[in-house]
Amino acid sequence: MALRPVDLAREHGLSTQAVRNYEEAGVLPPAERSPHGYRRYGERHAAALRAFLALVPGHGHRAATAILCAVNAGRPEEALRLIDESHLRLAEDRRTLDAVRTALAHLPADRSDTDRPAADRPAADRPGPTHIGPLAHRLGLHPATLREWERAGLVTPSRDARTGYRTYLPDQVRELQIAEQLRRGGHGLARTAEILHRLRTAGGPEAVRPTLDAWQDRLTARGRALLSGAAALHAYLDRPDGAEHAPA
Repeated sequence: MALRPVDLAREHGLSTQAVRNYEEAGVLPPAERSPHGYRRYGERHAAALRAFLALVPGHGHRAATAILCAVNAGRPEEALRLIDESHLRLAEDRRTLDAVRTALAHLPADRSDTDRPAADRPAADRPGPTHIGPLAHRLGLHPATLREWERAGLVTPSRDARTGYRTYLPDQVRELQIAEQLRRGGHGLARTAEILHRLRTAGGPEAVRPTLDAWQDRLTARGRALLSGAAALHAYLDRPDGAEHAPA
C-alpha cells in the first residue's frame, strides 16, 4: 500500500516536512517516486518511523538517528554497538545514584540539627572551621589528597586570615565525607565533583533525598524507554522487507 508523506505525518502528529527531513537524514529508507516525482512510502517506511520515534525517548534524538541510519545502510552491528552504549550509560548512571545513596547513608551523624546547613543555624550552634591536618586525619586521608581534591574543584576551602592555612566549614567537611565515600566506590574526581555540585544545588544531604528519588524515577523511565525502543526496532528489523533484507 502506497503512503504519502502526509499519511506518515498524521499518524505521529508530525509535519510532512519532518517526514521528508527524516528521509533525507537516513532515518527512513529512500522513498519510491511517482511518475510525477511525488514520494511514495510503504509499510516499511512506517515501521522505520515508528522504530525511530520509539528509540528517541531512551537514546536521544542524535543516537536514535545514528541507529536508524546504520540499520538502513545495512550496518546492523554498528546499530547494536550504539544501543549497547546507551545501556552502558544507563548502567553507569545507576551506579552513580547507588554511590550517592551509599555515601549519604554512611555519613557520620556528628552534628546537631542535621536537617539545616550550618549557615542556617544560630551562631552559637555552628561548629567552627577545621584545618586540613585534623580533617585529613578524620577522613583517613593524606593532606596532599585534600589539596588534590581542591585543585579538582571538589571543595574550595577558605584561608585563615592570620596564618593563611586552609580552613573547612562544617558543610564542606560533610561534602568531603561524601567525596571520600564516592572515591572509595571507584568514582573519578570529575564525576565526584559533579555529584557534589548536585548536592549543593539541592540544598544539602537531607534536601537532596527527594532529588535522588526523582533521579531514580528518571532512570526507571529511561530503562523502560530503552525496552520500548528495542521492541520497535526489532519489529522493523524482523519485517520480510526490513532493512536487513533490503538491497544495498
